[in-house]
Amino acid sequence: YFLDKSDKYDSRDVERLQQDDKWVENYLIWRHDVVDDTLKMIDESFQWRKEYTVNDLSESVLPKWLFETGALFLHGYDKEGYKLFWFKVKHHTRDPKQHLDKKKLVAFWLEHYAKRDHGKPLTVVFDMAETGISHIDLDFVRFIVNCFTDYYPNFLTKIVIFEMPWIMNAAFKVVKGWLGPDAISMLKFTNKNDVQEYISGEYLPPHMGGTDSFKYSYPPLVDDDFQTPLCENGPITSEDEHESKEEIDADTKETGELNEAQSLNQKKMNSIEQISKSEETDKTEVKPKNAKKALTTFKGPLLHISPAEELFFGSKETGEKKCLIVLTNVTKNVVAFKVRTTAPEKYRVKPSNSSCEPGTSLDIVVSLHGGFTASLQDRFLIMAAEMDQSSGAGVPELTQFWKEVPRTKVMERRLRCHVIESSKPSSLTLKDNAFNIPAKTNEDLHIQLTHLLQINKRLEEQMNRCLWFQQLSVVLSLLSVTVAALCFYLAYAQRS
Repeated sequence: YFLDKSDKYDSRDVERLQQDDKWVENYLIWRHDVVDDTLKMIDESFQWRKEYTVNDLSESVLPKWLFETGALFLHGYDKEGYKLFWFKVKHHTRDPKQHLDKKKLVAFWLEHYAKRDHGKPLTVVFDMAETGISHIDLDFVRFIVNCFTDYYPNFLTKIVIFEMPWIMNAAFKVVKGWLGPDAISMLKFTNKNDVQEYISGEYLPPHMGGTDSFKYSYPPLVDDDFQTPLCENGPITSEDEHESKEEIDADTKETGELNEAQSLNQKKMNSIEQISKSEETDKTEVKPKNAKKALTTFKGPLLHISPAEELFFGSKETGEKKCLIVLTNVTKNVVAFKVRTTAPEKYRVKPSNSSCEPGTSLDIVVSLHGGFTASLQDRFLIMAAEMDQSSGAGVPELTQFWKEVPRTKVMERRLRCHVIESSKPSSLTLKDNAFNIPAKTNEDLHIQLTHLLQINKRLEEQMNRCLWFQQLSVVLSLLSVTVAALCFYLAYAQRS
């Protein structure tokens, strides 16, 4: 494919394919590990990506009115923790002159999210309330479907269709014809009474029976609704006040002597060689009790962040209420950072808005307030930007710095929550969770299931062969007994 069609591909996609094993794996999973089908999908998606200039799509190259309509945007999470991709059908009208721009808007959102959250799957919501025949655009719907089935591998969890008018039943019969068996099983037709089977009320607007007061507007670009940075200690509730008193006093002292502490850290770790050594061993010193060691590391251009993807909390039964985030500055300048969350009322982060000296590591403790439990929908955003040597690292300087730093110079990393439900885990589960090893992903389970099915198939074949040999042995034994009996009979007859 590369030799014959290299001019039809974007070189950046080819380079990514050669370096990103996860991307290749997603293509294989989406095509059930059939290599020829996988190659065909990569070929088609790469040609499509170059045709739509996907790698170069940005807000500046698309008409502003496309964003202002509010027909497409990302907001909220479903009950499984997957991001919601909203398509407000009532804001869409058929216009052949606008088709290409609208399709590029879909590609922009999908690529924007894929780069930001590294291809974590989406749940698509078709909100068809207050729609009619004038809003039906099968060509556009087909394009959206094709994006998930042909161009973005393993990117779709389900399609939630809310209050589809009866007049559109015939149209969606056509849509079903475009979907394969796997995708058809992802269609969920809902109304106000049952939509919360898939999406909790906190992320549903009032007309869908929810309590989400979110109102779309542009600019700025709709994000994950991360709130402002958490305060240094967070509000203390009566349930955890006694438990945390000593820690808070220590943290207050630590905050007051932040620059001095960072200076000491720099003396302890004053060479990049020590950072490399810590990367190789993947070991981090855990300060708070109950916090877990982070073995997975995201290696960003400014900071290395452990864990790379998930913070592990427990349910009320397990009682795990604290996690540790380790930041390592791999630049030659001071790096400012701050932490945001989608649920600021739940969590206390220490520190949440500070800076990290060159060549040093810093621990961030994330703990739940008393009475609260972690949720799969909760998210954390770590933002980091390089500061000039002349800039101070105090609170006023950091506040001013974040007001002035360009968005293009800010490194972002999102972490999701993983809730450990089992109250009496096995010894193996305890061992895994104690070191913060992430739970198996759907992709891992799919690969294992495929492997087990192949083993099962081979066992069935072996059993069938064994049964065939057994039946053959029985037949031969019966024939042998019959022949022996006939011989005895003939011998006896001759003597008579």
